Amino acid sequence: MIFTPLELANAFLIEPERLEDQRGFFARSFCREEFASRGLNPEIAQCNISYNASKGTLRGMHYQHPRGEDKVVRCTRGAIFDVIIDLRPDSATFKQHFGVLLTEMNRRMLYVPVGFAHGFQTLEDHTEVFYQMSEFYVPENGRGVRWDDPAFGIHWPEVVTIISERDATYPDFSL
Repeated sequence: MIFTPLELANAFLIEPERLEDQRGFFARSFCREEFASRGLNPEIAQCNISYNASKGTLRGMHYQHPRGEDKVVRCTRGAIFDVIIDLRPDSATFKQHFGVLLTEMNRRMLYVPVGFAHGFQTLEDHTEVFYQMSEFYVPENGRGVRWDDPAFGIHWPEVVTIISERDATYPDFSL
């Protein structure tokens, strides 16, 4: 696997290192030792799938508190614009965001550290996203910030066509 550190501290773009032959290719999508050697949390408590029927669907921006979770996110069908926001008040990149195109063809993954909000917008119909989580989801710990909050200035590539009421109505960000 190829780990590329992002400008947001402790976040990484991960690309499979392909071993190709006449059959196609083989690549690892996870290795506990490679994650740990880079200081990334190698624990997986839960894996989730998000299926999204329509282009323009927006999910996010979500995080858990007080018990946060590290995530590895990969688009397994279709395409998404994936976004993370650093919400760690003591971080040099506090309130900064990073967005990346994840598709079934590029097979990239995004490592989202504890203390970051995460969300995505689908760029194709019938898009599926696969998550590996370091902690179990606890509904009462679920939090979020609004996808269009001016405190973050995220520019989404498509018009938002579908969003949950909860995601659309988070209040303006404040500590």
